[in-house]
Amino acid sequence: MTEQPSPSGPLTGVRVLDLTRVVMGPFATQILADQGADVLMVEAPEGDTNRVMGAGPHPELSGIALNLLRNKRSATIDLKSTEGRESIRRLVLRSDVVVSTMRPHVLERLGLDYESVQTIRPDVVYCQAQGFRLDSPLANEPAYDDIIQAATGVSDLVERVTGEPGFLPTIFADKVCGLVMAQAITAALLERARTGRGRHVEVAMDQAMRAFMLVEHGAGAISEPPVAVPGSPVTGYGRILSRERRPHPTSDGWVHILPYRPEHYAALFSEAGRPDADLDPRYADLRATIANAASLYRDVRAITPTRTTDQWLAYCRSAGIPATAVISIQEMVDDLPLHTHPMAGVYRTTPELAVFHGREDWIPQPAPLIGEHTAAVLHELYRPEEQLR
Repeated sequence: MTEQPSPSGPLTGVRVLDLTRVVMGPFATQILADQGADVLMVEAPEGDTNRVMGAGPHPELSGIALNLLRNKRSATIDLKSTEGRESIRRLVLRSDVVVSTMRPHVLERLGLDYESVQTIRPDVVYCQAQGFRLDSPLANEPAYDDIIQAATGVSDLVERVTGEPGFLPTIFADKVCGLVMAQAITAALLERARTGRGRHVEVAMDQAMRAFMLVEHGAGAISEPPVAVPGSPVTGYGRILSRERRPHPTSDGWVHILPYRPEHYAALFSEAGRPDADLDPRYADLRATIANAASLYRDVRAITPTRTTDQWLAYCRSAGIPATAVISIQEMVDDLPLHTHPMAGVYRTTPELAVFHGREDWIPQPAPLIGEHTAAVLHELYRPEEQLR
């Protein structure tokens, strides 16, 4: 591959062949690219779906794509042609990691399944992500974020809070599974560094999200036989499912105060002038605060309109009570630093997910246009064979 443009970082020198699309896979490879990996996206001539998801300053660069595709290179290669398959073979030979979100039968038809790729690069870290496990009869079923939210309890939890099944207003499953992919890839790279062996890594969205959702919501049903706290469902963490768990109105806006521990409630209600605040049995101990969360949240909501948001934040800060103003999406965007894309102009850059202290200042490379690096990549690939690796 040509010299990678990504910032320096812990994954500098790692070469990633990116066969993913839409958001889940590109989010995973964005993380790898931000951390220094040389990520080469293979795109169709029309480009990936994320390039046209919503508004953007350039026909090939939506606001989503400007950050999702940063620090990567793009090559358009026809995977169905003889020439394209030879180019992919050469790219696999030079890649430490191959990442795909294609369905299993498509990978097999293209000769890009793990068994085929491993014959080219035996020590490859091959990350394969799809909706359902490879050993499931649903392995080749199409799966997008909404499908997985519905299939993994998210819609059920929304119904418990709102009265009707629904979806979280974010591509929740895609992004969670993208994080899982990035973590699993780096774990496999660490294993290869220690042992010299590659690894077939599978991330089935259905499995990953079930594990994620059941951390707290498996609750008493995890025990066999199941156990339950009186007045609470066997599944689901009651405090999180309370309809009273929401921001509180103030005299000039909104705040969220979370007096998590008993002493927090005592301090807050004493400040509000409630008599005998130290004696309320609902927060006698941590178990009691969790069991009585709904009524306590209602009481907090009743006192917050007496002051401004800033006044409540100042008090909570002095008392050590967790609290925040309600921050809008626009406010978060306004806080982002500005960078200039050579084709799209000025844009705002979303932050890295993790900060690696001691590395040089992080300046993202601009997202490429469709196939921007095709000629350079192919030129290098078809040098004499001994220069391929």
